[in-house]
Amino acid sequence: MSRTQPRTKAEPLTVHIDSMTHDGRGVAHVEGRTLLVAGVLPGEEVSVVIQRKRKDHDEATVAAVLRAAPERVEPRCAHFGVCGGCSLQHMAAPAQIHAKQQTLLENLEHIGKVAPGQVLPPLTGPHWGYRRRARLGVKYVRKKAKVLVGFREKQGRYLADLARCEVLHPAVGERLTELGALIQGLAAFERIPQIEVAVGDAAVALVFRNLEPLSEADQARLKSFGEAHGMQIYLQPQGPDSAYLLWPEAGALSYRLPEFDIELFFRPTDFTQVNAEVNRHMVSRAVDLLDPQPHERVLDLFCGIGNFTLPLARRAAEVVGVEGDAALIERARANAQHNGIGNVRFLAADLAAAQAAPAWGEQAFDKVLLDPPRTGADAVLGQVAATGAGRIVYVSCNPATLARDAGILVHDHGYRLVSAGVMDMFPHTAHVESIALFERA
Repeated sequence: MSRTQPRTKAEPLTVHIDSMTHDGRGVAHVEGRTLLVAGVLPGEEVSVVIQRKRKDHDEATVAAVLRAAPERVEPRCAHFGVCGGCSLQHMAAPAQIHAKQQTLLENLEHIGKVAPGQVLPPLTGPHWGYRRRARLGVKYVRKKAKVLVGFREKQGRYLADLARCEVLHPAVGERLTELGALIQGLAAFERIPQIEVAVGDAAVALVFRNLEPLSEADQARLKSFGEAHGMQIYLQPQGPDSAYLLWPEAGALSYRLPEFDIELFFRPTDFTQVNAEVNRHMVSRAVDLLDPQPHERVLDLFCGIGNFTLPLARRAAEVVGVEGDAALIERARANAQHNGIGNVRFLAADLAAAQAAPAWGEQAFDKVLLDPPRTGADAVLGQVAATGAGRIVYVSCNPATLARDAGILVHDHGYRLVSAGVMDMFPHTAHVESIALFERA
């Protein structure tokens, strides 16, 4: 019997999609090789063309969907499949959140060797026009004689040629072509590589990263655009802290958490959650899970501008917020003062590295909230446990590091994983945001 001849790179083949990876690609198996395919769903039969051969897998693109899964829907965005901003628009919203929940549970089981006692109902919000924060690339493409504004293509090398973005806040998502034309009309059109988007409840800000000082004429054009569209215009000549308001003379960004009667102000380059409605649900759930009592002291690590700290302070005796970015700490203090909240203290400290005796670690706390970056909170878990906290709520943007840290809390520090669930902060993407409750065993 002769061996199967190896397929050429461009030869289409029909495959069955067995499962989905955590980054949203379909998994098939062909001649003993794993094949990863974007834009497909489990259970589908598709015709694909292999594009790349890696050491441990191959990558392919879809030529045709021969038998579609029941969860398949028509993508709303005309640029889906080219733009790398979304990966799951072809999947119905309930199926997306179910897949994210499975990702969370599989990570907890395989990485942390733990399972939640209860799976929390998912937190969801709007699926379109939800994104209030974004960093848009800007590039003049000589072959097209055109300035492109938007996200990178799926392969990440070039900017996608976008007319609009369905997940960006409409004030910006519907004006990508206008933004491209605006920059193309500047003398410095090749010296602006990105635009930072930040949207508050009542204002929209655009931060133009300028690699060289702009002429008065260029500044006037940007001001006119801001005035015409009711947007705050910033220039950023160097790092994020260098951003300054160009138009109008005064302006501010803020969002409200109505359940707690709190308004938080932020700069357009500050970290804030991208999805305002899901953030409100998330804060409410975190406070409910932590359940601070009027006599209790609460520690909020990675506190940022006070998104969780100030709502917790409405219920607890005292809350201490800790954050590595000193500028965010100043914003948090100002937000506490603005909201008339006096039972909070904020400390600036590096939470990415373990410290022998951090200022907050020398104190006792009843409860702790953790909201770390993607790298997780493993550096501080021993010190968190040493505070004597009986309850921990962990908010995560990376299920793998949450699972790792859950294993540490459970197996090394005597906590049990009471509950965990997902939050659809980034619909139509494979990003998994989650929340977990731990209690002393």
